[in-house]
Amino acid sequence: MDPNQAVNKVKQALLSMQRFSWEQGVTAQAMLELGETDYVILMAKDAVVRQDELGRLGMLSDSNGVTDAAANGEPVLFAWKATGDPLFKLAADKMLDYLLHHAPKTEHGILNHTVDHRQVWVDSFYMAPPFLAAAGHPEEAVKQIDGFRSLLWLTDKQMYAHMWDDEKQAYVREDCWGVGNGWAAAGIVRVIKALPDSMELERNRLIGYLKEVLAGCLIYQRKDGLFHDVLDNTESFVETNTAQMLAYAIFNAINENWIDDSYLDAARRMRAAANTKVDEYGLVQGVCGAPTFSKAGTAPEGQAFFLLMESVAF
Repeated sequence: MDPNQAVNKVKQALLSMQRFSWEQGVTAQAMLELGETDYVILMAKDAVVRQDELGRLGMLSDSNGVTDAAANGEPVLFAWKATGDPLFKLAADKMLDYLLHHAPKTEHGILNHTVDHRQVWVDSFYMAPPFLAAAGHPEEAVKQIDGFRSLLWLTDKQMYAHMWDDEKQAYVREDCWGVGNGWAAAGIVRVIKALPDSMELERNRLIGYLKEVLAGCLIYQRKDGLFHDVLDNTESFVETNTAQMLAYAIFNAINENWIDDSYLDAARRMRAAANTKVDEYGLVQGVCGAPTFSKAGTAPEGQAFFLLMESVAF
């Protein structure tokens, strides 16, 4: 399929899907990076319509989430700057106030992923820190990245575990989930890009974090360019979105001169493999599938990361 045709079909399929808060956010982010600004504003409007009393944007029935809703923050900020409508500014400020002052955190100030358990998940790398940085709190964004890493990084495996229970001081899920490591890599990329020039030390540290997770994950890239759902478990299903997420991170990092071209072949093989998974309707097949994310299927985040990957691929 022609690349432009694939992008259009994947976009069309994505816009036809039902979306929870983080799915709305990553969809709007994909539209932003494609330059589809009208879609960004429309999606931001609906995220504001569905903002709850706590300040969380785009809420449906996923009311347990702490950080997921913040994925809408960057699109809402963009909509405010593009339109000047104070409604967007108020909504972004409420989301920010929730993260800074009301969201449940560990004793060291690191955001929990859910309201009902004192748990830190690798997913949160992508959801909250990029918005914090874009909203004028880059120090807090870096603090959260450092905190997530301190709890979830498995030094022996050079990858991230999925879930840490801060109350039990133990992993709920120690598996090196592919999409989770993709959330981490992509989230770190978005934070680095948002840091001011004055934070050079922090930028270099985060680039180091990005290099180490890429190195750890690439060990497990299959010959077909894809990865298993649990990266180091070949009995887990072969999954598509990890490749898209890591390719997005690598293409960005090469474009920004954070890493060298030695990563390019791996990223291009990921991209080629993902493109073979786009079916006649534009659905990216074989991603960690909604709604349970426990088997291969389709999902808005899988559609969105195909578009994010394509927006920076070369």
